[in-house]
Amino acid sequence: MPVIGPGYDDPEYDNYDPAWKHQNTPFRQWLFEKLTAADFLYPDMARMWAPDNRYNGLDDEAVDAIAMLTGASFDEVRAAHKADIAAWMREQELHDHPDLAVADADLNRIAERH
Repeated sequence: MPVIGPGYDDPEYDNYDPAWKHQNTPFRQWLFEKLTAADFLYPDMARMWAPDNRYNGLDDEAVDAIAMLTGASFDEVRAAHKADIAAWMREQELHDHPDLAVADADLNRIAERH
């Protein structure tokens, strides 16, 4: 299976997390639900875009393809992507500042993703 983003030994590897391939992120959930509602034969295809949207972002071509497959508008796809990035930024804040009170308040949300 190809690696999304730079290879593991590549100096550009920076913050890519291989767990993204399996994490239940907000964007992956949204995409899976939309593909299922659209009676798409392979809703698990959500795993293709879910980690990539965090590492590389979504270009207009990917947003158009997702919108077409899900029946969502361009703006709905962008909003789901932005919500996922906001959740990911919050996780990064917790990693950078591991204050136990803040982490405790967010443990249930974090646990659902792993």
